[in-house]
Amino acid sequence: MLDGPHPLVPPDLAVRAAVRGRRLLFRRRLLGTAGWLLLFLAAVAFTVWAVTQQPWIPPPTRTTPPLEGW
Repeated sequence: MLDGPHPLVPPDLAVRAAVRGRRLLFRRRLLGTAGWLLLFLAAVAFTVWAVTQQPWIPPPTRTTPPLEGW
């Protein structure tokens, strides 16, 4: 099996592999940066919502207290 003829390798194979690797690395970095930016913007939006709405305060009651002394 090893004594048979070896297939020819294209002369520009290393250059094509390097270009493809560079493109994949750029895409991975871009997606990572976009992911962190999206996470940061979501955290800022949640903080703004929490400060303005104050969800930890109970809502006001919908019934009026009984009138006494009238």
